Amino acid sequence: MIKKLPIALQLYSVRDDLEADFKGTLEKVKAMGYDGVEFHDLFGIDPLTVKGWLDEIGLVPVSAHIPLDNMIADPDASIGAYKKIGCKWVAMPWLAEERRPGNPMYDETIKAIDKLATYCKENDMQLLYHNHDFEYVKIGDEYALDIMYANIPALDTELDLCWVKVAGEDPSKYLRKYKDRAPVVHLKDFYMPGKKPGSMYKLIGTTVEEVEDDAIFEFRPVGFGQQVWNVILEAVAETNAEWVVVEQDDPSMGKTPLECAQYSIDYVRTLYTF
Repeated sequence: MIKKLPIALQLYSVRDDLEADFKGTLEKVKAMGYDGVEFHDLFGIDPLTVKGWLDEIGLVPVSAHIPLDNMIADPDASIGAYKKIGCKWVAMPWLAEERRPGNPMYDETIKAIDKLATYCKENDMQLLYHNHDFEYVKIGDEYALDIMYANIPALDTELDLCWVKVAGEDPSKYLRKYKDRAPVVHLKDFYMPGKKPGSMYKLIGTTVEEVEDDAIFEFRPVGFGQQVWNVILEAVAETNAEWVVVEQDDPSMGKTPLECAQYSIDYVRTLYTF
């Protein structure tokens, strides 16, 4: 039987609804059965107001995605906002290419991340890194992702299992590899019947060259794509994970973002022991 963990929703999944009606969307997320939320933006709303809404609604503020450059520029403002809300973790959602292992700003980036990890610990928080598939490039005999974790022991991982699989690796293997450094795990499903498309990263805010090809890729609700979730959640149970977080970058299957979020949690609950 698969160990049950609390389930959060990465609010980026329903970002348009959230921007239009922040509190109302939180209420809908709670009504779906989610236990907590992961933030990506407060849309200018005061953190203490958001905290009050979460307390009223009964959602746990699990974590937040904050761009690295924002944290470097002003940790008190960027990280401090989510500390006020009550988040235990903050995650770098990605790294610009020049900051990745093997690139010019990598040494500078290691020092910056180390400093931020210390800042987080001093504020009773933990810094995480959320991967895509581009970190699975080999530098010598090792993946850039593994080099980064080896170089920054104070950094924990928020493995995004969709991108692990898209990179050609086994999500369960990577969960077990970082079992002592994976407190928050992203559950994400996808459909990619053939080769990987040439451009896939518009959604992370980086400039992407348009590449015309016939490859198909779409994000799917958990349980409606190509991931083998019973095997993956068994691996999650062997880690120190405290939360699983559903994320779907874009809706699909003719459903709205909120409908996709409902499909995901309904499926995950069928795999858990109650």
